[in-house]
Amino acid sequence: MAQKLPRLFLVLLAVLFVLNLVQASFTELIYDEAYYWYYAQNLAWGYFDHPPMVAFLIKISSFSFDGELGVRFMSTVLSAATYILLWAMIDNPKKKDYVIHFFVVVFSFTLMNAYGFLTLPDTALLFFTALFLWLYKSFLKEESIVTTIGLGLVMAALMYSKYHAVLVIFFVFLSNYKLIFNKKAWIAVILALICYAPHFVWLYQNDFISITFHLYERPNQAYKFDEFTLGFFLNIVVIIGLLFYWIYGAFFKYKGTDKFSKALIYLVYGVLIFFFISSFNRRVQAQWTIAISIPLAVIAFEHLLQNAKSRKWMYRIGLISAVLLMYARAWMIYYPLFPMHFETHGNKKWTEELKTKSNGVPVVFENSYRRSSMYAFYTGVPAISLNNFMYRKNQYSIDGSEEQVRGKKVLYVTQYRKSGDLSYMHLDSTVFHGVYINNFQSYRRLECIVEKPEAGIVYSLKVYNPYPFEIPLEQLKYTISYSNEHKQVQQMRPLKVHSLSPKKSILQPKDTISYTFELPLSKMENPAYFRIGIAENDLPPGLNGQPIKID
Repeated sequence: MAQKLPRLFLVLLAVLFVLNLVQASFTELIYDEAYYWYYAQNLAWGYFDHPPMVAFLIKISSFSFDGELGVRFMSTVLSAATYILLWAMIDNPKKKDYVIHFFVVVFSFTLMNAYGFLTLPDTALLFFTALFLWLYKSFLKEESIVTTIGLGLVMAALMYSKYHAVLVIFFVFLSNYKLIFNKKAWIAVILALICYAPHFVWLYQNDFISITFHLYERPNQAYKFDEFTLGFFLNIVVIIGLLFYWIYGAFFKYKGTDKFSKALIYLVYGVLIFFFISSFNRRVQAQWTIAISIPLAVIAFEHLLQNAKSRKWMYRIGLISAVLLMYARAWMIYYPLFPMHFETHGNKKWTEELKTKSNGVPVVFENSYRRSSMYAFYTGVPAISLNNFMYRKNQYSIDGSEEQVRGKKVLYVTQYRKSGDLSYMHLDSTVFHGVYINNFQSYRRLECIVEKPEAGIVYSLKVYNPYPFEIPLEQLKYTISYSNEHKQVQQMRPLKVHSLSPKKSILQPKDTISYTFELPLSKMENPAYFRIGIAENDLPPGLNGQPIKID
């Protein structure tokens, strides 16, 4: 990156950076950002849903700023750095004459634009993908110790950003398979694995819960062409924006004349093919393919430099796109600009209303890591998500957050009750009711381990107490939830269990008690999975067991 950046480039980059700073400061958090802010309150080498990079970036941001900018500052820095890396990857000397065109094209990438101020795992993924490709290009020119170490460190950073990063690394190396015989390439890989070792250790210590959830436990639904495969094609248009025709057109015309350009082609095709195949199994979210934005931006700008006709249209449509995106960004701050509710609207209002009505007591949200983290961010009041059999596990399931509210008076908030001690409304008119619970006690981390019978119909059940205190067995009621083949819960029934230690009334810390049970008759036709839950102190049953396939 020894080339000097043009003065106009630096001016436009400064304008963009200030724009993103202002946007980051005045836009209320989206729910996922609040959830990752919750991550950052306790730094760790891993979290339930993602590796730790997003929490690390938020923690750094919080050292210098409060509020929303204290969550997003590093995103604005990484976005500016990504523009510099994209510019540095383009060798065409004509580029200095088209600086404005460069900014117009890159600014038009819809999600890359949003990640210029939002802090999500994909924010870091974009930056480190750009840095990885730039380093790889440098490595191809000179296999120095600096580029070797740089590649190793950045590969680790990529994987610390998001698990999807493995696709970026794999397809780039696949484009140059002879790297398997390159000693320095192996040094980079080994260094990356060493740097990533703490996360491997965290996964091991937590029973590979992230991998297990994403691969096996995440609920799905029956295949629908319009939502799955057609949705995939719509998403790869949406992440690019109005310039999708010219950008994908440039990509399909792009020729791999050297190893670096070949890597760009492999990366785009590889990610698109992988998620196209995935779309026949589950819905592919738009941001899952976001990494292709980096190679596509490089390819699109090189095409613009070489094709006068495309350059004219890309510039015009890009300006229109920029205006629309700026309006959308203003709407994210100021709701009346467009008659549609978005996640950045009304969060300060509902959190303050609930805090006032509840007199600031801790809040337990039923099945909502989104609202619990948002409420804690804007009010500073302890709040947790208590997840039950109709939902899924998340960070609140594994981090001991119950201890924040144990033994205290809490407000239990749900949208499924028809009345309560108080109620409040979101901007989208959803009404939530809350009931007070004195001396709140929950045991959501109790583990139910089921063993199938080799013969017969009697199952074995072991219940393990991971807590450092005794649990009265009389407070526990067992349930079983039946799910379809897509792990969608269809029915919950009480479960009668038979203790193998009938005189035992207390489950000691770190101790296990054994039961037997038979599956109760299900009213649903051909259930595919069952899951054991524990309902403690009249709370809805939790997710204490794993989904078990019914033979």
